[in-house]
Amino acid sequence: MKKTFSYLLNYKKIIGVIFLLVFIQALSQLFLPTLMGNIVDNGVVVGNIPYIWKIGFIMLIVTLVGVLVTIISSYFTARVATGFSKDLREVIFTHVSDFSLNEFDKIGTASLITRTTNDVNQIQQATIMILRMVLMAPFMLIGGLIMALSKDATLSLVILFALPLVVGTILLILKKAMPLFKKVQKRIDQLNRVFRENLTGMNVIRAFTRESSERKRLNEANYGLMDVSVKVNRIMALASPVMMLFMNITIVFIIWFGGFRIEAGNMEIGDLMAFIQYVMLIMSALIMASMIFVIIPRATVSANRIRDVLELEKPQFTEGNKDLHNNLSEVSFENIKFHYPGAEEAALNNINFTSKKGETTAIIGGTGSGKTTLLNLIPRFYEATSGNIYVNQVNIKETKVEDLRQTIGLVPQKAIIFSGTVFENISYGKPSATLAEVKHAAKIAQADSFIESLDDGYESHLEQGGTNLSGGQKQRLSIARALIRQPDIYIFDDSFSALDYQTDANLRRALANETIDSTVIIVGQRVSSVRNANQIIVLDKGEIVGKGTHDELIKGNEVYKEIVASQFNEGELV
Repeated sequence: MKKTFSYLLNYKKIIGVIFLLVFIQALSQLFLPTLMGNIVDNGVVVGNIPYIWKIGFIMLIVTLVGVLVTIISSYFTARVATGFSKDLREVIFTHVSDFSLNEFDKIGTASLITRTTNDVNQIQQATIMILRMVLMAPFMLIGGLIMALSKDATLSLVILFALPLVVGTILLILKKAMPLFKKVQKRIDQLNRVFRENLTGMNVIRAFTRESSERKRLNEANYGLMDVSVKVNRIMALASPVMMLFMNITIVFIIWFGGFRIEAGNMEIGDLMAFIQYVMLIMSALIMASMIFVIIPRATVSANRIRDVLELEKPQFTEGNKDLHNNLSEVSFENIKFHYPGAEEAALNNINFTSKKGETTAIIGGTGSGKTTLLNLIPRFYEATSGNIYVNQVNIKETKVEDLRQTIGLVPQKAIIFSGTVFENISYGKPSATLAEVKHAAKIAQADSFIESLDDGYESHLEQGGTNLSGGQKQRLSIARALIRQPDIYIFDDSFSALDYQTDANLRRALANETIDSTVIIVGQRVSSVRNANQIIVLDKGEIVGKGTHDELIKGNEVYKEIVASQFNEGELV
């Protein structure tokens, strides 16, 4: 929590101003009861009208000053809280953007979204409460006690009896509520996860007519959150009425004992009225504290969740300064082995091959054979457990990760489309690209025909995730995004699966001319997509069990022959 709130130090000057304003506000409130007591004792009782007007005017000025200071401090408080939450979101995003896929797997995307939005909002609300009430409450409490003691030390004993009861009640409520706040945040995570799965998988849910079961799962998550929220709110709802009860009982005792002291001549009526006002200020300070304890526990949970993200160690990449732009364009794997964290068996073992400039290397194998994992090692999304990978004859550990990724044009297995125009999505691979360059990339990717058929062409708006496009259209835009970068290395992770055979064939012919000076690595499920590659790598259970051209493998590799046989009739094997 300390680390989370440390970013408030960026606003220490403004917080200092708020502190001063709150101090002035507290003084104005502490000064008013004394003035009121003086009016009663020296004005009302003796009938001194000019004195009443004089002190009344001073009270009006003090009140106006208090109001003005309150408005200004509220403005600065809102500015600090919103600025702090903005900074916190930026810090979280910057930190998370450096995560490898392992870190994303540990926390989960739904939880990261909750922590960046809901948890940050909780902390923002807590910051407002802290700056408005936590700073004010001590001034009110201590100042009220001092002023009450100055009016009548004997009568102040009533306050000393009430304070332990109030503080004990607050601590008891806090002890009961804290574990429930942790449950609330976990239930929010769970609800977000179910919502995310339902919204992204709506077509599958409908296809299998599972709407009722998913609705039931959502209701369970929803009622789970509601149940815990009701419990925690039930407990926290006790705080304010209990405090008001203590305050009213205390005032009743003060009036009772104060009446005896006035009758004995030990106290003036005005002093008793001022004393009651000071008691109300003291109790108000404690009520502020109880309100703070409503939100602080939840903010503490949120702060700890954010701290867990910020303290999650980012992958420590070994880097150097070697230049990759040496016109060699080559990828080489040397004795690569890779274990997923916590896995007993290696996902990849003893991987050795080289993909050269101007050549296409295809990787094929069954589901779970390690094809995508192998590709993820090249841009260092994962770090190989042992062995070395060379890009352009430079060990990727001896160059900067940013430079490495700039030499790669990646087309992922699932096409990612951002909300924005077609032009913005393609030029994402090269922000400085001209319209002519975008059109050229789209033409190579066989996307120009459907783009031009859109109402606004390259300025047509695409929804988040490309929901207004077909799977094949999204894949072609994703390919165009990689092509516009003109990288040394192209990585296609099963990126042609949604294309028809004719479009696939046209795209490959166009790619052959476009990538003549680059290295191309393709993961494919269809033999027709890889059979013309210069080199085919056959993976099985994380190991290379075959390497060669289609003609070489069809003659002597049993795994490859099984894959071919599963996709072609017997007479089409060659």
